[in-house]
Amino acid sequence: MFKSIESIHFIGIGGISMSGIAKLLLRQRYRISGSDLEDSHLLAELRERGARIYIGHSAANVGNPDLVVVSSAIPENNPELDYAVFKGIPVIKRAEMIAMIMEDKKGIAISGTHGKTTTTSIVATMLKEGGFDPTVLVGGELGTINGNAFLGDGDFMVTEADESDGSFLYYKPQVVVVTNIEMDHQDYYDSKNKLLNTFEDFMKNIPEDGELIACADDDNVYRIINEDDQQALTYGIKRGVLRAVSLQLLPFGSIFKLMFNDCIMGEINLQVPGRHNILNALAATAVGLYAGMEFSSIKAGIEKYTGVRRRFEKKGLIDKVLVVDDYAHHPTEIEATLKAAKNTGYERVIAVFQPHRYTRTKHLMKEFSESFELVDHLIVTDIYSAGEKEIPGVDARELAKLAAQNLDLKVEFIASLEDIAVYLEKVIRPKDLVLTIGAGDVYRVGEMFIDRMKKQREMA
Repeated sequence: MFKSIESIHFIGIGGISMSGIAKLLLRQRYRISGSDLEDSHLLAELRERGARIYIGHSAANVGNPDLVVVSSAIPENNPELDYAVFKGIPVIKRAEMIAMIMEDKKGIAISGTHGKTTTTSIVATMLKEGGFDPTVLVGGELGTINGNAFLGDGDFMVTEADESDGSFLYYKPQVVVVTNIEMDHQDYYDSKNKLLNTFEDFMKNIPEDGELIACADDDNVYRIINEDDQQALTYGIKRGVLRAVSLQLLPFGSIFKLMFNDCIMGEINLQVPGRHNILNALAATAVGLYAGMEFSSIKAGIEKYTGVRRRFEKKGLIDKVLVVDDYAHHPTEIEATLKAAKNTGYERVIAVFQPHRYTRTKHLMKEFSESFELVDHLIVTDIYSAGEKEIPGVDARELAKLAAQNLDLKVEFIASLEDIAVYLEKVIRPKDLVLTIGAGDVYRVGEMFIDRMKKQREMA
């Protein structure tokens, strides 16, 4: 793939995207090494595949590779990064590596503030079931590819295009999907104009024979697209060339009809809940149409998709209490997740929220405090820093207080995840839905709660 490159070192190899890239390169017989601060099952899998993995960062870890790939989460003063620069070893960003892999494929880049992982997963499942054998990089763990990466022999490569630091501009994909655009990552985007301009620049990377697939329901996306552009295919529930009509929202899925150019194509029975997932399925449908798939094949592939880890993932059902985990970490995502949760038919929704990043919490404090309107009982825990330095005055306790002021519901702040699991035992009752929300390690609450309930049952 890369001329004169045999060995590659990853700084921050444990991330969901970095580990996926490393997995693809291992399958192509590159020598891979990497480091991260904590061990994980993702790193264990890389070890099994032959990677040399170090826990902790040290200049001694680097060795003499042909190339170093650095995660966007790594600070500039990292000792391995300093050593690579000192030794003159070429250093590239994660997105640059993905762009290099994409050069040999027809890239399908899924972008947007929300829905990237799910849309990428639906597209990957659909193309794989349709016999296209795509290469896949996804920011989650998908059952249909047994993980977060898959090296296929087909022409297409499906990947998320992360806008957080603007590095998705390195990509030169054949197809760009834009699910939505909303202010986030304020540490990089200091204005809405900068955000919209960056997405516009990303869209310009599409070649003449490529296609833009854009959600017309999203006002910010609609604002920057040209519907008369022959390369653009819009989709949505309210507007768009490709639309979902006759919607039936079910407890854990939906049924809707597909309308394309004012003609009904057929019906899809989606196996994941919520209007937001209908939009994600529409985006995948548009990709299928671009690839030349028949409706029957698109339908079969989309209906095969049953979810990805940490996206409204059922963790367990015990004593008529359902425990679900979701990665939502932005107010808009939380509201969409709670709508799906409320539609399950459970009598109460008890939410456990772990804010993700100090910067995001600071800039969206008010929006977070108002996003839990559909919850019956809210528990807020400490901010998951994701490597960020603490910002004075930005505190999850303040978020809990603000939510209690803004919403007519019971709000508790509990710092310890273990203490939350104990607290849940005291407040839950049959036909409750316990929902852990956040991009950190809040999922552990559900797992600990289920374990405690099972032990209680065994002792009874």
